[in-house]
Amino acid sequence: MSKKNVVLAFSGGLDTAFCTVYLREQGYDVTTVTVDTGGFPPEQLERIAALAKQLGAVEHVTVDARETLFQGYLRYLIAGNVLRGQVYPLSVSAERACQAVEVVRVAREKGTQALAHGSTGAGNDQVRFDVAFRSLAPELELLTPIRTLSLSRQQELAYLAERGVHMPPKLGSYSVNEGMWGTSVGGAETLDSWKALPEAAFPGGELPQDLKPRPLTIGFEKGVPVSLDGEKLGPVKLVEALNALGRTYGIGRGIHLGDTILGIKGRVGFEAPAAHLLVTAHRELEKLVLSGKQLFWKESMGNLYGSLLHEGHFFDPLVKDLEAFLTSSQERVTGEVRLVLHARTQVVEGVRSPHSLMDAKVATYGEANVLWNGSEAAGFAKLYGVAQMLSHRAK
Repeated sequence: MSKKNVVLAFSGGLDTAFCTVYLREQGYDVTTVTVDTGGFPPEQLERIAALAKQLGAVEHVTVDARETLFQGYLRYLIAGNVLRGQVYPLSVSAERACQAVEVVRVAREKGTQALAHGSTGAGNDQVRFDVAFRSLAPELELLTPIRTLSLSRQQELAYLAERGVHMPPKLGSYSVNEGMWGTSVGGAETLDSWKALPEAAFPGGELPQDLKPRPLTIGFEKGVPVSLDGEKLGPVKLVEALNALGRTYGIGRGIHLGDTILGIKGRVGFEAPAAHLLVTAHRELEKLVLSGKQLFWKESMGNLYGSLLHEGHFFDPLVKDLEAFLTSSQERVTGEVRLVLHARTQVVEGVRSPHSLMDAKVATYGEANVLWNGSEAAGFAKLYGVAQMLSHRAK
């Protein structure tokens, strides 16, 4: 009888290394798939591919999904100005949805009978992968060895060591997950709601004391970032450039405290320079070109979109409806925003657009204008307060 084939979402870490060996011993031919959503330098991708072969994978596939991540996920997070809890840019949430879709795509191409991931039973990622796999490929068997066996990291290390595979112990005091839309940081401090992460825990490390203000101009076309300081760049290159520049200033560092999918409170550190710079600039441009009612409903719709993505509901039909709304809202969001970078913060200094709704030739706030006269303004102010006047009299 021929072996079953399984496609495993493979990061090259301890959990997925264990899964590769364990599934092979359970009679599966294992194809490992690493989906690059940023944060993987070429030498690391080579190391991961070599490790997969060492572990006995019949094939290893590397997918460059950075452009896919931007076009299918990040552009909508920018359009919605999505920052969960007003701080966290959903970097891991977007990556996991994108990675799951790409793993299923490879499984379809290979004609495999099963899908697998290495998530534990403790966090959000297990839900995101499970929901994606069952939504996109319900006929395939779903295997989750780490969760099913409830193994500790020490047990996984021992299991691999017995088979001649020696994984390096985790170095340092912090777990770091780096991607194009940000880096998450976990450590002892994130388990306590009172403690702060030290500067050294972030990928950018300690900041220099002599940082000078750095002006920066970001250009947008229909809500999509297209230029940096006047130079046209593709979205992936632009995001990478903003990450490199913003990291030197400590932009986008913080700790997010919020609710997990499983219903408990969680806390995670993050460093997301590009996400914070782009959302800050994009929001300011929208203030100039969109109506007040558009801005109001966009905030609600953007937050809803972010919640669906973060909480593992990305394959609900409502997501596509929200994407259509967000896309439509960006028709006039074209222009440039001027920022200045300082240590750990950015300041908006100016914004301009061919679709600006602010025109000093028509009206200047607090001064004269050509759209109405004083008596018309007095009548408007009187009528505007009628409902409140009647309610106050009725007390």
